[in-house]
Amino acid sequence: MTQLHCGVDFGTTNSTLGVCEPGGNPRLMAVEGEHVNIPSALFFSLEDGSVHFGRAAVREYMDGAEGRFMRALKSILGSSLMNETTQVGRDRMTFQGLIGRFLRHLRQRFEAEHGDLPERVLLGRPVRFVDEDDDADRMAQDQLMQAAFSEGFPHVEFQFEPVAAALHVERELDREALALVVDIGGGTSDFSVLRLSPERARRVDRSGDILSTAGVHVGGTDFDRQLSIAHVMPHFGLGCRTADGRRHLPVWYFNDMATWHKINQLYTASTMRDIRSLSREAAEPDKLARYEHLLVHRSGHRLAAEVERAKIELTDVPNAVITLSEPGLALALPVTRQQFEAASAELAGRIGKTIDDALRGAGVEAEAIDTVILTGGGALVPLVRAAATARFPHARIPSSDQFGSVGLGLAVDAARRFG
Repeated sequence: MTQLHCGVDFGTTNSTLGVCEPGGNPRLMAVEGEHVNIPSALFFSLEDGSVHFGRAAVREYMDGAEGRFMRALKSILGSSLMNETTQVGRDRMTFQGLIGRFLRHLRQRFEAEHGDLPERVLLGRPVRFVDEDDDADRMAQDQLMQAAFSEGFPHVEFQFEPVAAALHVERELDREALALVVDIGGGTSDFSVLRLSPERARRVDRSGDILSTAGVHVGGTDFDRQLSIAHVMPHFGLGCRTADGRRHLPVWYFNDMATWHKINQLYTASTMRDIRSLSREAAEPDKLARYEHLLVHRSGHRLAAEVERAKIELTDVPNAVITLSEPGLALALPVTRQQFEAASAELAGRIGKTIDDALRGAGVEAEAIDTVILTGGGALVPLVRAAATARFPHARIPSSDQFGSVGLGLAVDAARRFG
């Protein structure tokens, strides 16, 4: 069997496995049925002890099966949560162990189709796991590496995700280009300025062609969070006052319910007691009753998924409705693209600022960029696309696989490095 080289794009929202034969073209493996991407989600069933991954995990949770649903685990790397454990069935697991469990599933998918995993594997990483904290950022990479080692990856190296996306697109170029890569993922936004060309593409060492990298911890799940805080959580008690009018209710319960990777932390007896106590003193106890429903029925991720669906719908239409309908709770909350963009304006501003940082780091003006490569699902959002391209009206924007270019580029780079 021909030795394949492998690149792993472990994403906040979705993951892919890119493979490439020496001197061949890269492709994405089918990792869930016929799908070449898999949601980065796990579901641990309390009914029979089984573990489900990807779309199967989402289905189990959405169908109301009893168990623990985990998603957006990549967002936890480098944070204080990585030092904690969480209850999964009868056991307590570290978050590093949970990430490793998902990586093990990807390894097993490769082995089921191609035999043993290659001795050396290339993993993608964001330019910044953690903003403005170099020690935490290094720790995040170490945590991801250890999670891979613990699950049978013998040797791991890393490549920046936006650089990988550029290496894939570079294969289609017929001339030299000064490119800005904009990678808007589920948890981070990364930017790289690179020199690309057909001649440079033949080099194994591309470090001299990377003029700058910059990253910010803003991604698709942050846009979901802002939409939820602005237009959903007020229906569950955010902004409510106490009955005597003297103070607002604490906001952190609602902020956490709007944050993918924190929702599971709310399903505790302590949070339930707090919400019931707040209901007794709230001016609008019916809203807290809705919040209690989310806790009792563990519906937080179902609500978050509806917020995400509405955000995606607003990419193509000006109006959407955030709906959640289950016994005891029925919501239908209209939202416009204008409202979404107003709620997300600060995030778009941070993306624009980080692009400026990437240009400054490369020592080039915006006019010098002749190619803008957009990748990541978040780049499809009109507000984000506008923020990413506004400085470059003269630049060409080549078509690329928004969801697969990083995995494909990692496979290309793995074949060059390890071939």
